[in-house]
Amino acid sequence: MTAQIQHAAGSLLVTGAGRGIGRGIALLAGKRGYRVAVNYGTSAEAAEDVVSLIREHGGEACAIQADVADKHAVAALFDEVEGTLGIVTALVNNAGTLPTRQTFMDTAPEDIERLLMVNVAGPLNCIRQMVQRLRSRSDAKPIGIVNISSQAAVFGGSLIAGYAASKAALNTLTVALAKELGPEGIRVNAISPGVISTNSRGPASQEFLQQIPLGREGSPIDVAEAVLWLMSPQAGYINGAIIPVSGGR
Repeated sequence: MTAQIQHAAGSLLVTGAGRGIGRGIALLAGKRGYRVAVNYGTSAEAAEDVVSLIREHGGEACAIQADVADKHAVAALFDEVEGTLGIVTALVNNAGTLPTRQTFMDTAPEDIERLLMVNVAGPLNCIRQMVQRLRSRSDAKPIGIVNISSQAAVFGGSLIAGYAASKAALNTLTVALAKELGPEGIRVNAISPGVISTNSRGPASQEFLQQIPLGREGSPIDVAEAVLWLMSPQAGYINGAIIPVSGGR
């Protein structure tokens, strides 16, 4: 995918893009010609590093702090993206939280509430802002929305019941909004990663890797390539899909 497929007035917003999967998506998008808004919650230094790397490769990017669970903060986020890079025509809802693994009954109710606010209300807040603004601009052609889900939504995970439930909700939201927004040319899809190697978690055990048919963990670039493909013209007839990036597990 090249810069030519992006509308001249538009930008890509990747939430939670300072680290891990979000970082990989933002970096690859920058290389592919997108103007990239790197959203972060608390990791300002990491987000600025992503921006610097994109600019080093000749791309345009900015880092913007916002808690996606806060609808007012999200409105301000979109204002700043528009003022800096142009209206958001592509959105990757990557920001999410995963609590410490423990039984549901041992998990504090407020931790579950926060998880649902970030993992479910966060994407809703961002999608609402994007669609409202696109509807007010006849010169902006939407590229699409990709939600980052998880295979935990399918298998239930291990001692992460609230997280698994939040990602199952995101899958349902993806399918529902694909039907609602498709007539406006806004495609909504999801990527469902399996075990992805990031700096925030240690390497998987050899025993666990044997459960993955490809025999290895995925990397952020594996997810990023799938995301960028979904937003490309080559995937122009794909809408409402939830695509596993899991090595076959």
